Amino acid sequence: MKKKYLLAPGPTPIPPEVLMAMSMPIIHHRAPDFIPVLDAAKKGLQWLYQTKNDVLILSASGTGGMVGTVNNFLSPGDKALVINSGKFGERWTKICRAYSIGVEEIKVDWGYTVKPEEVESVLRKDPSFKAVFVQACETSTGVYHDVKSLGEIVKKLKNTILVVDAISALVAHDIRTDEWEIDVMVGGSQKGIMLPPGLAFVSISDKAWKMSETSKAPRFYFNFKKEKEALAKNQTNFTSPVTLILGLNQALNMLKEEGLNEVFRRHTILAEATRTAMKAIGLELYTKESPSNSVTAVMAPDGYDGQVIYKNLREKYGITAAGGQDQAKGKIFRIAHLGYADTFDVITAVAGVEMVLKGMGYPVKLGNGVAAAEEILMK
Repeated sequence: MKKKYLLAPGPTPIPPEVLMAMSMPIIHHRAPDFIPVLDAAKKGLQWLYQTKNDVLILSASGTGGMVGTVNNFLSPGDKALVINSGKFGERWTKICRAYSIGVEEIKVDWGYTVKPEEVESVLRKDPSFKAVFVQACETSTGVYHDVKSLGEIVKKLKNTILVVDAISALVAHDIRTDEWEIDVMVGGSQKGIMLPPGLAFVSISDKAWKMSETSKAPRFYFNFKKEKEALAKNQTNFTSPVTLILGLNQALNMLKEEGLNEVFRRHTILAEATRTAMKAIGLELYTKESPSNSVTAVMAPDGYDGQVIYKNLREKYGITAAGGQDQAKGKIFRIAHLGYADTFDVITAVAGVEMVLKGMGYPVKLGNGVAAAEEILMK
């Protein structure tokens, strides 16, 4: 028998309490019984997002939420500024171009964070950009971008909105949507919120709603105006993913019971312990600046294939982590500490890495990484 451990940056493990909630008999999405369910989800998401604005609930992966943020606020021929620092920054560019949005990229070397002053300089030279698109956490590299500073920059521009992909950062980081003046922020169910894939969440500021009134991009399924009108009646525009929303309420209740500050503190500690352990093993982090609390990206040792390390973790020890993507494929492996994660998830991951490397002939002293993690976790 081989027990399996899910330590990937999405999907992440689901608490038994959430699974139990989703096993309840189905409710019709237009029946009176469902109204308080969606009302609770709506209010819970506002709490998590730290916003007074509605948070739309979409039946989609996080990418569906990203698509909606492009075709609900921009028009063909508009210009967008995209922070491209990895595979998901690149996705913003692809979505914009699919809707005939002109794109200028600030390309950031993988493993590094964008410099807010560079963004400010570009916007000062050309204030015609209608939107700035960025990831809070670039999952492919483990970098956390300074979205707070970007909010301070973009808020000065009357006709420009800041759009943040927080799909893998939400819950792991204290992102204050309203206080930081983030106009549009996308989340997803299968990351820190501890649900299966299938839900996307989008918060929208008054500034962004005004921009949506002039948007001419085609849309049908992802029509945020219709979703807002439906949400006011505690409905979704199309068929609601009832089972997932039942699970969402349970997950949000668990996070509320823990408390937001404690949730953020837990993720900070788990991330610090993982990073410290990897260094104690003798490994180098791929993330050179501002590492995320969601996932740790680790360089494979010289002469070793990161994909093989990732596969050996799964095949030998039942640990599903993640490999590198695109230009980082084979160079790195990634370990998540996100959502339903605690002390012994980190210890399992670290011990697994030590054992895999030892088995591959790398000169690791078993226990060094585990001991380093334990010192932090016990504090």
